Amino acid sequence: MKRRTSTNPITERLAALSDLVRLRILRILEREELAVGEVAKVVQLPQSTVSRHLKVLADGGWVIKRTEGTATLYRVMLDDLSAPSRGVWVAVRDLIRSPEGRRAGMETEEDHRRLESVLAERREDSLGYFGRVAGQWDDVRTELFGARFTPLGLLHLLPRDWVVADLGCGTGNAAELLAPLVKRVLAVDQSGPMLAAAKRRLEGLKNIEFVEGELSHLPLKNACADAAVCLLVLHHVEKPAVALAEMRRIVRPGGMILVVDMVAHDRATYRHTMGHRWLGFSDQTMTGLMTAAGFEKARYAALLSDPNAKGPGLFACAAHVPIPSTQPPHHR
Repeated sequence: MKRRTSTNPITERLAALSDLVRLRILRILEREELAVGEVAKVVQLPQSTVSRHLKVLADGGWVIKRTEGTATLYRVMLDDLSAPSRGVWVAVRDLIRSPEGRRAGMETEEDHRRLESVLAERREDSLGYFGRVAGQWDDVRTELFGARFTPLGLLHLLPRDWVVADLGCGTGNAAELLAPLVKRVLAVDQSGPMLAAAKRRLEGLKNIEFVEGELSHLPLKNACADAAVCLLVLHHVEKPAVALAEMRRIVRPGGMILVVDMVAHDRATYRHTMGHRWLGFSDQTMTGLMTAAGFEKARYAALLSDPNAKGPGLFACAAHVPIPSTQPPHHR
């Protein structure tokens, strides 16, 4: 007669914590009650995979679930855990936050950024979640006018008489948005093929000047631009401080620069697969570089992530070129 294998509820419960993905899920469910699809967006895994992980966690007593309409919602309720389980989870949670947790691949910061995006999306998507009237109007507007009219409309706040340098312009996506709204765009890139692609793309726009050159040695005159933008380029630059000093040189006093790039992350494979020299920039690093280059009022802000985006989070950092005390404010 075959001997029946005995099970130990203690080891079964602890086994649920042996998977890194399940630990990430527990971290976000302690912060917020989420549906399966929302969890999948945060951890960037298929819903079927997330459902299997949630079943293990629910069977182990680590999460509770409830239904709301057709959705099943999951949550970690610390007060509902037994005292021993609560102690185990608190210890594990603290370990996740530690350097050891980061070295183990716990993407908690990126998970939290994506969680904020999912919650923002939930607030807007009332038809799919709360049925709020305001959210219904957002859906109607999107259906009628698309999702881009708000950011495109806000671009019209740019002064019409500005000259803007698009540094590392690539194939010209930023220059394409800027050119109809400003006096002139200086589209700079070190890659001849990239500039050729940008010229083909922007053929109908007559106020764009294409310039081949490196960010560390910009072939532009001093104070020739009212503003400079550098979008997802700085992480490729060997010496960001030198590039920022060049931006400072070409922007007039009272003008400003905008850098959009990746927040600090640990995806080291990007160095080899995409030639990244820097794994993003933290607030302290970026604002420090800005200040050292001679800018003032540097302002760093993480951008709201697209829940469907696969890359690290992004930031925008804007700063001004100071006006010398003896020089009157700039007027055109």
